[in-house]
Amino acid sequence: MAFCNPNVQESLCSFFLFFTLLLASSYSSYALSSISTSTTSVTVDQAMALLEWKDSLNNQSQTVLHSWKLLDPNATNSSLQSDLCSWYGISCNQRGIITEINLPSMGLQGMVKNFPFPSLPSLMRLNLNNNSLFGSVPSNIGNLSVINYLDLSKNHLSELIPLEICSLTGLEILSLGDNCFHGSIPYEMGRLKNLTSLTLFSNNLSGSIPTSLGNLSNLQQLSLYQNKLNGSIPVSLGNLRYLTILRLLENQLSGIIPLEIGNMSSLKNLELGDNHFSGVLPQGLCMSRSLVNFSAPNNHFTGLIPRGFKNCTGLVRVELQNNQLAATLSKDFGVYEKLNYIDLRNNQLNGELTSSTWFQCKNLQALLMSGNKITGKIPPDVGKLTQLHELDLSSNYLVGEIPKEFGELTYLLYLNLRGNQLSGSLPSEIGKLYSLTTLDLSGNSLSGQIPKEIGNCSNLLYLDLSNNRLNGSIPFQIGNIIYLQILLDLSQNWLSGEMPSQFTNLGKLEKLNLSHNQLSGTILSAFYGMYSLTSIDISYNEFEGPLPKNRAFQNATIERLRNNTALCGNVSGLQPCEHSSLSKPDNKNLIIVMVVVLSLLFLLFASASIACVVHQIIRLRYVGKKQRTPSPGWNLFSVCNFDGKNLYQEIIKATEDFDAKYCIGMGGSGSVYKAKLSTNQVVAVKKLHQPLQDEYEEDAKKKTFSSEIRALTEMRHRNIVKLYGFCSVGQHSLLVYDYFERGSLAKVLENNELASELDWEKRIVVIKGVANALSYMHNDCIPPIIHRDISSNNILLNVKYEACVSDFGTARLMQPYSSNYTPLVGTRGYIAPGNKFDTFLIIVELDSELDFKF
Repeated sequence: MAFCNPNVQESLCSFFLFFTLLLASSYSSYALSSISTSTTSVTVDQAMALLEWKDSLNNQSQTVLHSWKLLDPNATNSSLQSDLCSWYGISCNQRGIITEINLPSMGLQGMVKNFPFPSLPSLMRLNLNNNSLFGSVPSNIGNLSVINYLDLSKNHLSELIPLEICSLTGLEILSLGDNCFHGSIPYEMGRLKNLTSLTLFSNNLSGSIPTSLGNLSNLQQLSLYQNKLNGSIPVSLGNLRYLTILRLLENQLSGIIPLEIGNMSSLKNLELGDNHFSGVLPQGLCMSRSLVNFSAPNNHFTGLIPRGFKNCTGLVRVELQNNQLAATLSKDFGVYEKLNYIDLRNNQLNGELTSSTWFQCKNLQALLMSGNKITGKIPPDVGKLTQLHELDLSSNYLVGEIPKEFGELTYLLYLNLRGNQLSGSLPSEIGKLYSLTTLDLSGNSLSGQIPKEIGNCSNLLYLDLSNNRLNGSIPFQIGNIIYLQILLDLSQNWLSGEMPSQFTNLGKLEKLNLSHNQLSGTILSAFYGMYSLTSIDISYNEFEGPLPKNRAFQNATIERLRNNTALCGNVSGLQPCEHSSLSKPDNKNLIIVMVVVLSLLFLLFASASIACVVHQIIRLRYVGKKQRTPSPGWNLFSVCNFDGKNLYQEIIKATEDFDAKYCIGMGGSGSVYKAKLSTNQVVAVKKLHQPLQDEYEEDAKKKTFSSEIRALTEMRHRNIVKLYGFCSVGQHSLLVYDYFERGSLAKVLENNELASELDWEKRIVVIKGVANALSYMHNDCIPPIIHRDISSNNILLNVKYEACVSDFGTARLMQPYSSNYTPLVGTRGYIAPGNKFDTFLIIVELDSELDFKF
């Protein structure tokens, strides 16, 4: 277009430019207005939907989500977005749309089908791990079209895995483990090609492993363990070149291991245990030398160890026990510098230890080879394994003497050489194994006397020297092993002389077998303090005199007492004892002791009463009757000042009748509140959950309440939380503790900023504190106390990061004449086998770089 007049041209251009800007401005305003209106609508919908889901949860869950509320339902859009995006566990984008919901380990209880999946189309991350959600996952989960992280593990979800999950093609992490899903794994999961981690462990899934999983070319972790899967391993899994973790253990899988497993060049962890696999292990199993952990126990593998296994120098942990694998110790195994655990028990291994390379594996902590065909002597090189914790060479064909170099294994906890052909005397160096908890040398041909140095093994829980040729008397130093608990078996030897009176120190021992020896004398005094005995066998000796009145003897049959010189007692088959002072306590001495004890108690009570009276007189004189409010420094919990009714009212006032804003934690049994009393004393108050109208729950609440009180009143230790007081008023059962500024270890570790402040020096302080508390409870309390729920949630930290163990609701006092095995209680991941001892795996949680399977 051409214009004759330049001025006209310039004016037209200016007009068109102005008109264009005007249109753009109008469109922009309209668009922004539309976006704002749309955003407002979305924000309101999301807020209402989440609040509706919150209302469907139980009361405790709603207390946890107390920040989920609209301060002003009629507020402007910006205020509404501010409310929503500040809710606990909620993250939003710049437009105020929810993109992440993170609520792991919150104790949430309710049905997952009520979760508002359709109202959250922009959600990219959803983490509801470790709650108590139940029911089936609804099909509308497919509305989460942009999600890349979905974790619903460790709940109680059931029914089938919905096919709609397989349409979420943006998923990179999918975790549905530790639930109750059943049915088969959907074949359509092979469409989720962006997955790097797929965990479906600990469900009731059945059927075969879909071959389509071989299409997940980016997969790095596949965990299908603890299900009911059957069939063979698909050959297609060999396509997973980036896979580092493959866990298939505890299923019903069978057949041979496909050769294609060797194509997994990145594989580090391979776990195949407790299935029905057979055949030989593939030769290319460790071709890439990347394998770190290899576990295939309790199968039907046969044949030779793969040739490449010898060069797999990166191995850290190997479990091949209970198969039928054949190997020669000197030819088929190499030197593994990083190896710390190997279990080859119950296979067909042969050869001699003297020519093997095991003693060059300097980092070994466990060497388990029982039930094989190993011959020759135990070489002195065994002393080079200075990191060894467990050594099991039992049920082989070993000969010769036990090397004195065993004394150099100062970290050794478990030593089992049972069922060999070892001879000679037991070396005195065995007494250097101060950490030893289990020693089993039974079923050999050992001779000579039991060395007195064995009494230095003061941490022994289990001692079995039976079925040997040991002679001489029983050393009295065995009475120094005061923690001996599970078994003391000296039967079927040539021991003689009387039972040492020091046996009375073995107050924790449960089973004692002295049968088939030549022991003599009376036994009454030796058994006086052995209150925990539940099983006894003293048959085929030369004992005489009356039986002790321990429960073990009262329940003993004649088979466990027969063939002695002159035992007497109230057991069928024995002669009754004649009236003798030996069987009666010394009443005179008993009366003297009782008089002295009662006198001391009277004097103590009188002194305390006088002190309280004097204290009250002085207080009334200087404070005056008009003073109603306690002054700062006044201790509501002292014996002289304590007033339960006043304390209860103080707590109600300080927490505004247990308002949620004072809640600082929640556990399985109750909620914990911070309370600042009128005396300026800050305490933590645990309010037990109010049970439903259910007698079982009511009894459980009472048991928890009484267990915690009983346990804490028995203990005084700087690393165990201090109980100030307790009260039960109506439906309120309260426990009042010392307050810890930093809260629980779990909360510190879950917060990246706080966790970064917890450097290794502080972490060691935490570990030492918990270890000291456990040592005190197990060894210094009479009776011993077992916590049964040692977890990071129950470890509290003060300002200096000193740790205190708390929450003794599941604690148990180990009473004499009762079983030391308890029902399974505690937090998953921290529970010891059989719940017999407290575990201490907090050290693993404190080190995020550790990746070992316990």
